[in-house]
Amino acid sequence: MRSAGPTPPTRPIAFIGGGNMATAILGGLLRQGLPADQLEVVEPWADARERLLREHGVRAQSEAGPALARAGLVVWAVKPQAFRDAARPVAPHTEAALHLSVAAGIRSETIAGWLGSQRVVRSMPNTPALVGRGMTALFARDGVTDDDRGLVEQVLAPTGATLWVDQEQQLDAVTALSGSGPAYVFYFLEAMRQAGAEMGLPPRQALQLAIGTFAGAAELARASDDPPEVLRERVTSKGGTTYAALTSLEGDDVKALFVKALHAAERRARELGDEFGR
Repeated sequence: MRSAGPTPPTRPIAFIGGGNMATAILGGLLRQGLPADQLEVVEPWADARERLLREHGVRAQSEAGPALARAGLVVWAVKPQAFRDAARPVAPHTEAALHLSVAAGIRSETIAGWLGSQRVVRSMPNTPALVGRGMTALFARDGVTDDDRGLVEQVLAPTGATLWVDQEQQLDAVTALSGSGPAYVFYFLEAMRQAGAEMGLPPRQALQLAIGTFAGAAELARASDDPPEVLRERVTSKGGTTYAALTSLEGDDVKALFVKALHAAERRARELGDEFGR
């Protein structure tokens, strides 16, 4: 992540799509000091355009036009299945721009072909970006310069942390771990809330305890140099309550099943890449 108070980008930034992820990024840019008139947004849905104007003072256009030629960076925040059609009217105006895709599944080679540019960065964000605590992995094609990378990092800094990967195929694993990862956390929060309620706690209190525990444990893992195995062992006394719970999990082979589930997500990410690239 960039340090606090970075210099706002000097050239306009265009967003193709004005949904949640686009809003998270452009909201951060506005907080950094980028004027609203330095943002070009193309959003076909009237409700989304009205929300951008009401909440951020940004006027969005319903379709692509020559104004996009001003942009130094184009952020693609469209649904994967809509990317190809959205690219057709945009590409003639943005040949000189850097392109950042936050659309899941579509490979950078496909994007480069649709846009006629090799200056393409593909990203895999996750939903905690909406509260500034996201984890976004990035892959850059050969046409992307060091300055381009720096601009992408700066633009994404308000959404959380960034991590560059060397091989694009690694983004399929990223999708399985961090892209889909918030859903796994919510799944375990559901289970902890249910168990707490079954043991006599009000569900709201059980959920509060579960959320606080996840947040605290994650922050402890972030701050520690020790691997998770060591951190786990420190709170697991043989014969104690944690030991009883973990023994039950191991007896049901939960870790192996969870690893298997992540492999299933990674396979599906590869399949989606094949489907969207056709």
